[in-house]
Amino acid sequence: RVLADPNTLVVLLSQHRVAMEGERIVFLRAVQLPAEWLEGLVVYLGKVPAGEAAAAAGLSHAAGADVVLVVLPEPVEPVAGVMSEPAGPGASLLPAGTHWAGFREVGASMGALEAGILLEANAIANWHAAHPRCPRCGAPTDVVMSGWVRVCPEDASEHFPRTDPAIIVTVVGPDGRVLLGRGARMRSTMFSTLAGFVEPGESLEQAVVREIAEEVGVRVTECQYLGSQPWPFPASLMLGFTARTEDTEARPDGQEVILARWFDRDELQDAVASGEISLPSSASISRALIEHWNGGPIAEPAAVSGR
Repeated sequence: RVLADPNTLVVLLSQHRVAMEGERIVFLRAVQLPAEWLEGLVVYLGKVPAGEAAAAAGLSHAAGADVVLVVLPEPVEPVAGVMSEPAGPGASLLPAGTHWAGFREVGASMGALEAGILLEANAIANWHAAHPRCPRCGAPTDVVMSGWVRVCPEDASEHFPRTDPAIIVTVVGPDGRVLLGRGARMRSTMFSTLAGFVEPGESLEQAVVREIAEEVGVRVTECQYLGSQPWPFPASLMLGFTARTEDTEARPDGQEVILARWFDRDELQDAVASGEISLPSSASISRALIEHWNGGPIAEPAAVSGR
């Protein structure tokens, strides 16, 4: 019924990237799609809300319309100019300037509605890709409930999308400095907040205390929750905290965290401005936590040089 509705909008996702034109997601009409595109994963995402969020996404005219995710195995390129070979099915539906981009690339420039759609699309697509079979018997499962449940045809068990909770923390020392770390898989200039997964039977606050002690040897107290961000790469929900410590020395574990460093506000801004270090994207909760501690945005090198 939804796919047959001429007002239903479709978001295309392929290999974690969404089809975009400029800085906006490309929304197609479901009734225009070639049948081949509907042979893979199709998931109902919800309705376009009314108000400012829809206006910012260029969807004021579509308030109340259903939105559906279609996952393609390969990105489809738009038809451009004279082609020597026939275009793939549906290529003519895409605007000439269509490109494919992931959340890390474009999330910072997106409004709340589009960012939420892209994160939701990645989260549900990743879950389906990682859980094609029944965890009880190994049989391939069937997708039901508009893409939000998988059912085993052998034992009738139902399986639902899961999210892994992880804490992410700004650790503030007795002198007000913040402790940032470099993970083993981060690029050589990157510093970020400390983070880790919540273990079974553990409260969020207990996870904060344990993870910081394990990763950098610092004892923290006064854990205060600040906010959260879905981070479906592959399936996390980042739960942001700030915590205090009386410790002034940090001892990285050398495995997950290879370098830890204290910064005051001026030191951090100067290090970022000079290019000595880099911080996570402004699309991430890590950057939001750091700037919450800082009391405002931290300018990137280009912004500083342009002042």
